[in-house]
Amino acid sequence: MALRVLLVDDHTLVRAGIRSLLERVPQVESVCEAGSGAQALEIVAQRAPDIVLMDIGMKGMGGLEATARIKAEFPKVQVAILSMFSSEEHVMQALRAGASGYLLKDAATGELPLALESVARGEVYLSPPISRQIVEAYMRRTGSGSPSPDMLTPRQREILVLIADGASTKQIARQLDLSPKTVETHRAQLMERLGIHDLAGLIRFAVRTGLVVDAE
Repeated sequence: MALRVLLVDDHTLVRAGIRSLLERVPQVESVCEAGSGAQALEIVAQRAPDIVLMDIGMKGMGGLEATARIKAEFPKVQVAILSMFSSEEHVMQALRAGASGYLLKDAATGELPLALESVARGEVYLSPPISRQIVEAYMRRTGSGSPSPDMLTPRQREILVLIADGASTKQIARQLDLSPKTVETHRAQLMERLGIHDLAGLIRFAVRTGLVVDAE
């Protein structure tokens, strides 16, 4: 997976820091920058990036408007929001605008490659605190007392099944062609999203929801 990424933020120092992180991600082939939503549209037209990392709060054309226009004009380009705002309202506005991801600026650096990987595969990526918030809101609306597998991404379900089948971190990493650190990060995000705090709880959830069959 060789990804061309466009980083959009109106703060030069912020862009420099995030670019430095992006350039350390093995999947990232090239990084270009834009300081505004309008400039982002121009660069998308010229450079055809795979993923746009988009700030929300910018002068002139904001990130939400820029996201909606990019998705309307260049539907194959994936957009992930990179923001300090964590409210459900901001997240839902971003998803309605066409974003495929929502990453908090104070997230752990290990989240960045996971977000890029998920968005590149066409999945929706949400930072764990946001993900848990959305899950809780979903359960309130549906009257459900517990989370369901539908709340997980395909990769998270894949890893959960392997965990429940007794595979170690190294075995999962080999089978899915991931690094052990990436598997550990996915596992931590699984626990965060489901509100489960140990491996035994993950296994019980997988059995109870029918993801795996209890050997007993």
